[in-house]
Amino acid sequence: MTRDAWVSTHPYLHTLADVDALVERAAAQVAQPAVAAPDWNAYANDYYAGVPLLHSRKAAIDLSAPEEAVESLIKMLASSSTPGSVAEQCRALVAELPAGDLASSPQAGLFRYLLWAVLARSLKPVVSAFDAWRNEERWLHNYCPTCGEPPAMAQLLGKDPGRLRKLSCGCCKTRWQYRRTGCPFCDSQDDEHRLTVVTVEGESGLRIDYCEACGGYLKTYDGEGHENVMLADWTSLHLDFVARDRGLKRMAASLYEL
Repeated sequence: MTRDAWVSTHPYLHTLADVDALVERAAAQVAQPAVAAPDWNAYANDYYAGVPLLHSRKAAIDLSAPEEAVESLIKMLASSSTPGSVAEQCRALVAELPAGDLASSPQAGLFRYLLWAVLARSLKPVVSAFDAWRNEERWLHNYCPTCGEPPAMAQLLGKDPGRLRKLSCGCCKTRWQYRRTGCPFCDSQDDEHRLTVVTVEGESGLRIDYCEACGGYLKTYDGEGHENVMLADWTSLHLDFVARDRGLKRMAASLYEL
């Protein structure tokens, strides 16, 4: 399943797909030195204590280069002939750069999206090394081991009775193992509060799992082989609307609230 094939059967995603492709092309042109992996032995105690990698002083991940790359990306998009509001909003962000408080800007949604477009790319080697280093059984927390964000999606792997569930971060793209049952938001393991499944007609492989105790939901990919499309978060934006119409709550931040 390619992204183009998916969007062709979900035409309401075209605009978002165009923006995503535009930003990815621009981000690929911005100089982004790879972030160096930390001393894993120095970070180990923090990992066992549940401290995400980017929050650990012992890991001391240097994000200064990606921060500069974000500014370069904003300026590149601001000076482009991009149709629509992206270039206009980027020009507003450029004007706000000297103040430095873009997180509270009227364009904060776009800034967060551009920030993670750069960070996810720069952190990719570190995330891969982290995947190889960490003991999944020592991190069964309901937040990302890399950046600390709640999961945006989940994936079910394998076959019963030994199926695994992995949670997926919508920001840094880390995936990590979590308990097969139970809510990853309120951490409820009570049999009365097992996750309820909502299937969507015509969407084989995708579903909504929600907790009756807290009302939080998790979009879930039940399958393997098409992770780049099915776990991209924006490609299942329509499931967020289905969940909202049912009164459910999205607990993870969305990068697509532009």
